[in-house]
Amino acid sequence: MVRVTTTDRRAVLRAGAGIVASGVLTTGCATGGAAAPPAAPSSRTSTPAPAPAPLLRYPAQILHGPRDRPRVALTFHGNGDPATAHALLSAAEKHGSRVTVFAVGTWLDAHPGLARRVLDGGHELGNHTLRHLDINAMPEADAEAEIRGCAERLKTLTGSIGTWFRPSRAALASPLVERLARRAGYPHVLSYDVDSLDFTSPGAPAVVRNVMADVRAGSIVSLHFGYADTVAALPGLLHELDRRGLHAVTTTELLS
Repeated sequence: MVRVTTTDRRAVLRAGAGIVASGVLTTGCATGGAAAPPAAPSSRTSTPAPAPAPLLRYPAQILHGPRDRPRVALTFHGNGDPATAHALLSAAEKHGSRVTVFAVGTWLDAHPGLARRVLDGGHELGNHTLRHLDINAMPEADAEAEIRGCAERLKTLTGSIGTWFRPSRAALASPLVERLARRAGYPHVLSYDVDSLDFTSPGAPAVVRNVMADVRAGSIVSLHFGYADTVAALPGLLHELDRRGLHAVTTTELLS
C-alpha cells in the first residue's frame, strides 16, 4: 500500500491523471467530525433517476473529463455543519453554477432535507460511504456495507442511489472497493485531479490559489462542506474560473 501525505497530494494527482493506479492512494479526505448515529431516513421521495450507464470511453476510476471543452466539475464531500452546505449551494446557484455533492450516509441521517436541497438546486448527488471511514482498509463485508448503506439512504430520500461513488479517506478506490461499488450500481469511481486542500483550513485566498494552480478544462476539483474557508473562497473561485473561461457544471454534464 502506498501512503501519501497531504503535502504530496497535488503531485500525486498530477502524476496519476488519466490513468488508474494499481496501488491504493490513502491521501485521506477530511473527517468532517465524528459520525452521527444512524437515524430513520425521511420517507419523502421523488421520481427515481437511474444510475448512469457506463461511460465506455472512461476508465473505471475517473480523474478528469474532456480537456477540449471549457468546463470543470466542483465536487463537494458532504459532511459537517449543514449551514455551510446551504451557503455553498446558494453561492453556486447565484453564480449560475452547478456542483456535485458526495454525501456521507450518517450526515443524511442527521440532515435528511439536504438531499432534496441539493437536487432541487439543480445539483448532483453521489455516494461518499455510510460513515466516512477508511474504506480501502476494510474487510470486504464491511466495505460493501459502507457503500450500500449510503446508497440505501440516498434511494430512500430521493428515489435514486445517486449518480457517482467516491471512496472515503482516499483519492482512489482499491481494486476491491472498485468492484464493490460496481456491484452496488456505480459503474465508475469518481476521483479528481485538483485538490483544494480546503479541509486543512488554509484561509480562503489559499483555497482559491490551490485550485487555480492546477485547474484546467475538464478538471474535477475536490472541495468540502463543513469549512468556513470554503464558503468564503467560493465566490472568488467562481470569479477566477470565469476569468479563464471555465464554467462549473455537474460531473455528468462534464463527462457527457
